[in-house]
Amino acid sequence: MTAAGSQRIRFAISPLEEVLGAVQTLLGVRGHPIHLPWVSSAPALDDLGVPELAAVLSARHYITEFLSPPPDGPETTAETQLDTVRATPPRQVALELAMVDADLSGLPDDPATARDLLADQLETVWNALLAPAWPTLRELLAADIAHRTRLLGEGGLAKALAELHPQVRLAETSILVDVQSRERLDIDARGLLLIPAVFAWPNVGVVTVPPWQPALLYPARGVASLWAPPTEPPDPLTNLIGRTRALLLARLDQPSPTVDLAQQLRLAPATVSAHLTTLRAAGLLTSDRNRHRVLYRRTALGDALLQTRSPQ
Repeated sequence: MTAAGSQRIRFAISPLEEVLGAVQTLLGVRGHPIHLPWVSSAPALDDLGVPELAAVLSARHYITEFLSPPPDGPETTAETQLDTVRATPPRQVALELAMVDADLSGLPDDPATARDLLADQLETVWNALLAPAWPTLRELLAADIAHRTRLLGEGGLAKALAELHPQVRLAETSILVDVQSRERLDIDARGLLLIPAVFAWPNVGVVTVPPWQPALLYPARGVASLWAPPTEPPDPLTNLIGRTRALLLARLDQPSPTVDLAQQLRLAPATVSAHLTTLRAAGLLTSDRNRHRVLYRRTALGDALLQTRSPQ
């Protein structure tokens, strides 16, 4: 890692990376029990009419970079990434498709035509599978970035990477990632993107193919509770602090903003904000600002209260 590169470690969110991961999960390539509740309720890929995209994503080792171009930052949208996909030079498309270890005989021979077809199918999958759930997924990813940013500020890159994933570590000026391929990449003045992903869980991935921005994809925190049904507060806690406050405490298995909590409970944001302020003052919640959002999360005391059980 060069001196300039070490100063350009930054976080980003990639909507299209989640699209690729979701499709691979439905195909069984990234199968993991943690996503089974989502799989059971998701539309079948056959019903979406995306056979060419499914063929590319059935690969076990390489599935292209141009279908999920590295994002600019945490605010990158699926629409922006889709525009980048459609603007990928045909030569780059041909290069990457040739590296895919899957049967792509169904794709058009012309790389520009294949690119546009795959981009259209990406958009179809985004609208059908990810867009409805994106506010929830995005808040989870934003909360992960807020946590990693705190670690970066507290202990530098070494501390941030130490908790990122068991397969990632810092060795002097090198970031070592334990993956199947063996290669070395110099992180130059462009720096390195760290991209949390829901459907990457529990694995890591790297983007090293030129000319794309070098990136490291890692599983976001909190995915284990993402598809779980909402926790219901125990009766003693409800009797103690009231049903609304108890429900808010139970919903904060992962950091969330006021507006999402208000939507979940079908209450006015001002009402939820007042209850959150009270819970925070009592030491049951803490809050962190992430750009224009304030994310609330339970403290250890809040966790302990949720374990309260009714007397036998």
